[in-house]
Amino acid sequence: MPSRDIVEAFAQRLEAGDFIGAIEQFCTPDAATYENNAAPTVGRDKLVAKERGVLAASREVKAVRIGPSLIEGDNVATRWTFSFTNAEGVTRTLDEIAWQTWRGDKLIEERFYYDPKQLGR
Repeated sequence: MPSRDIVEAFAQRLEAGDFIGAIEQFCTPDAATYENNAAPTVGRDKLVAKERGVLAASREVKAVRIGPSLIEGDNVATRWTFSFTNAEGVTRTLDEIAWQTWRGDKLIEERFYYDPKQLGR
């Protein structure tokens, strides 16, 4: 079970824009993420590479946590708003729920739930 301090430290790294650092510090080597019902991305190195791709395609990415993270045993739920600004200055905002499974103080699985129609706005 993650401590409240660990969950807060993870969230603060994201809100500070240190997405790569958050993955490297908090994810296990075999961590997996799922975008809605898509096939997972498995492995910390692949997660970092995928995140680098997202960041390279964006002029700016901002993360804002909406309310507190909810912790129950090894599970953590957090509501996020992510804003992605592309090279042309167009910003798309994604409101999502992140459902995480932790092993102690390390993140082993994260599932992102959002309406994909948000990406087309």
